[in-house]
Amino acid sequence: MTREKDRAPRSPDGLIALLDAADRLPGAEELRALSYGLLGAEPGTAVVDVGCGAGRAVAELAERGVPAVGMDPSERMIAVARGRWPQADFRIAGAYELPLPDASVGGYRADKVFHLLAEPERALEEARRVLTPGGRIVLVGQDWDTFVVDSDDPALTRTIVHARADPLAGPRAARRYRNLLLDARFRDVTVEVHTGVFTGPVMLPLLTGLAEGACSTGAVTREQTDRWVAEQRARAGADRLFLALPMFVAAATAAR
Repeated sequence: MTREKDRAPRSPDGLIALLDAADRLPGAEELRALSYGLLGAEPGTAVVDVGCGAGRAVAELAERGVPAVGMDPSERMIAVARGRWPQADFRIAGAYELPLPDASVGGYRADKVFHLLAEPERALEEARRVLTPGGRIVLVGQDWDTFVVDSDDPALTRTIVHARADPLAGPRAARRYRNLLLDARFRDVTVEVHTGVFTGPVMLPLLTGLAEGACSTGAVTREQTDRWVAEQRARAGADRLFLALPMFVAAATAAR
């Protein structure tokens, strides 16, 4: 996961664990498969996965016969990816400067990346540079203002969600995907939303992280944090937790 500009960083190992957990969530595999299909990459078509994290997408594309190279600015992430998938191509690089020749790949994929970029326009210009004419770009991510959480205290929940979103460079990047792509002169732009609904304890770590992040910024007090987390734990134990998480998937074609 690219971290060009995240003012609330996690440790690399903690982020790897979080990404691994996200990859195992219900619907995650299907969402990745959708992104591969939207790339339109056939066997032999080169693809770059920007912000590749621990490399799962690169490996899955290779299983489809698609030669993919994974890029991530984190040395630790790339080391883990290389350890897990030693036959794959992984390189240390950020979204703004990809070590690829002009017009060298037929597909560009970035999953859970653009909310961390201070200059998404710059990243898309780089995407246009490395894509062949007619190549495909796919962006996947969540809008960090749209965690839909049932709670006895809606006002506190809104405060927690917004406080976690605000330190990010682009917390609302996903709702901007279409206009960003149009402004970057891509064509055939499409956007769809796939909403995951979670009602069990599997998402408690995420909800706890939201609250702790808000507490660390001073947006909510320790007492408010503990009370909100305790409520969500009680809801999970009573089969009353509810979290809806929309994921935005945008695709477009590089102009010929």
